[in-house]
Amino acid sequence: MKRTQSILGLLGLMIAASCTTQTETLEEKARRIHESVITIDTHDDINVANFTDSINYTQRLNTQVNLPKMDEGQLDVAWLIVYTGQGELTAEGYASAEANAMSKFDAIHRLVEEYAPDQIGLATSSDEVRSLIAEGKKVAMIGVENAYPIGEDLGNFELYRDKGARYVSLSHNGHSQFSDSNTGEADGFLHEGLSELGKEAIVEMNRLGMMIDVSHPSKEAMRQMIALSKAPIIASHSSARALCDHSRNLDDEQLFWMKENGGVVQTVAFSSYLNTEKHNARNEYMQAIRTRLAAEKGLEWYNRSELRNLDADKRTAFMSYYREIVAEADELVANDPEAPTGVTVADFVDHIDYMVNLIGIDHVGISSDFDGGGGVGGWQDASETFNVTLELVKRGYSEEDIQKLWGENLLRVLDEVQAVSAQWQP
Repeated sequence: MKRTQSILGLLGLMIAASCTTQTETLEEKARRIHESVITIDTHDDINVANFTDSINYTQRLNTQVNLPKMDEGQLDVAWLIVYTGQGELTAEGYASAEANAMSKFDAIHRLVEEYAPDQIGLATSSDEVRSLIAEGKKVAMIGVENAYPIGEDLGNFELYRDKGARYVSLSHNGHSQFSDSNTGEADGFLHEGLSELGKEAIVEMNRLGMMIDVSHPSKEAMRQMIALSKAPIIASHSSARALCDHSRNLDDEQLFWMKENGGVVQTVAFSSYLNTEKHNARNEYMQAIRTRLAAEKGLEWYNRSELRNLDADKRTAFMSYYREIVAEADELVANDPEAPTGVTVADFVDHIDYMVNLIGIDHVGISSDFDGGGGVGGWQDASETFNVTLELVKRGYSEEDIQKLWGENLLRVLDEVQAVSAQWQP
């Protein structure tokens, strides 16, 4: 009798589950998937002014990334970026850059060790990511955007590794001592790819188990990196050049290189790298409003192209009020029928579609470049992260596909890079 009841009960559960599945809406399905996968954003810039005992990421700041917004959007892992702008290739330049980089490393460590150790932890491996998430914590990881502050001492790569860095880009906008930048397409190249020091740096990063990031270096530098590296590489925040002809994006040949190398391209939600025409129309309209709002507050407003020429103090000051002005401007035009639509999550996922179709689901991931200029309609900050999953579900991606896109591909590459390090043969 008990066996019969058990069988009937099991059948009842199966029927109920079947009915639930049949009646699950698209949004409910997306929500279920979003809650089950590990969501990783591989590029989030930081300002050290937001890492103090009185102002920090435990608060819902006007930054695009902070702990409350990560909670709201169920973003599990944020790669916080040690970014340094390119300066002169001199001892003085390296020293100034090093001070900037160390201040950002220290800021991240303060967040996870002093301000919010019960909410977020620093991970340096996929096992640590999974362990922290199992504890109910958010995860910080560290990427280095521009190896310029390392100077000419390759031993500093190990110092950066010990401070938690798990990927490094050898250049940014402008040529470093290690590598040419993509910006050389406009103003000429310095090394014709990698310098001799840059070639040695690739070997050192392989030895140390640090992922090599090719989002900013030139195409020729990328080709040489892949030829030299014994481990897969990543593009931490780049999209498809076939859809948007910007030097920061990867063309089809580069995408095939990534596939052959076993690496991953983290599609970036940076509007001007996704659809230049829509970006420019929206940006021109919004810049006029932002400039007016800033002037009313007695503040200076700059175009992105002007930021490169600002000194560190002015740039820091600008970033301190940038998000506030942007948010006010967005609120003003929210119901403005004349405002151009701009780039949206749909345009972002167009790039994911293109690269998945070209090189396969195993080689594509997701990044935002939040607090560094990133953000599109529907994914303007970490609190809106679910909207990316929703768009992927609308396009027919399976739960396994979405799991790979949101983090498993990136963690797989990190594992492979660290496996090469563990078995290192010079």
